[in-house]
Amino acid sequence: MPTQLRVVYAGTPDFAVPALHSLLASPHEVVAVYTQPDRPAGRGRKIKPSPVKQQALDAGIPIEQPLSLRDAPTLARLASYRADVVIVAAYGLMLPQQVLDMPQYGCLNIHASLLPRWRGAAPIQRAIQAGDTETGVTIMQMAAGLDTGDMLLKVPSPIGPEDGGQRVHDRLAQAGAAALLHTLEQLGTGQLQPEVQNEALACYAHKLTKAEAEINWADPAATIDRKIRAFDAWPTAFSYLDGKPVRFFSSSLNPQPAAAHAHHPAGTVLAESRAGIEVLTGDGASVNLTSLQMAGGKRMAVADFLNARSLSGTCFSTSDRTPRT
Repeated sequence: MPTQLRVVYAGTPDFAVPALHSLLASPHEVVAVYTQPDRPAGRGRKIKPSPVKQQALDAGIPIEQPLSLRDAPTLARLASYRADVVIVAAYGLMLPQQVLDMPQYGCLNIHASLLPRWRGAAPIQRAIQAGDTETGVTIMQMAAGLDTGDMLLKVPSPIGPEDGGQRVHDRLAQAGAAALLHTLEQLGTGQLQPEVQNEALACYAHKLTKAEAEINWADPAATIDRKIRAFDAWPTAFSYLDGKPVRFFSSSLNPQPAAAHAHHPAGTVLAESRAGIEVLTGDGASVNLTSLQMAGGKRMAVADFLNARSLSGTCFSTSDRTPRT
């Protein structure tokens, strides 16, 4: 294998930035970056380039933002870059067979799970939500199906009881960058041993929606805690207090049973301290909320929130309003 590969890199969100950064610092030549078209973002809904596009702009790399990879002019443009390999990380478009067959070494994907456990759009959040204690990144030889290709390298990473989606995301983004470079070093040398995925072990990581982030306090404490942590970056778990939304960014399980308070409805605030706001749940256990945001306010750690306000004795509830997906 040549020590320097011509690479086309396809990615869009923050997760894909560390791998591109590592490629730019490596001997390999990134000849083009493919990313999603600029879209509105933030409260002002201003048109904004993707994080990957911004890095490509800073590095002076040619940028392509096609709506599809299936039309003849787009395919011809991609072929003109004469890439040895295409690297994909959370790009947002399916690659047709013509693209998969185009480079000498095919197309590699940096996937944020230990395949085949979680395939699809939200593997990090679904792993936390399901209570998995381990996740990781997989470098995969891409095939026509959704995350179905042979696995080339797997790097495990634990999920701790305090880990949220953003923390795991950042950790896996860095792990994916290192795993990619290691894979490229072995590409074409015969050292890689592709492993076929076991279809029976595959789960589909459905796309996240705002609607599913609403907390049902009748759920068990562990289910609520995992939802809060999994959705900390987006869509962010929420409930209502006096008809106004409250968002929750971090939590923990209370090690002490709350059975003595079973006469209270689920959602009742049982106690407050700098360690958290304790809320009763449907199984008689409780969750400690440790970071939250009241309607019209800013995100605050509980220790700071309690300096100005108490929620003791109040009860969170659901609302008939349906958030937009």
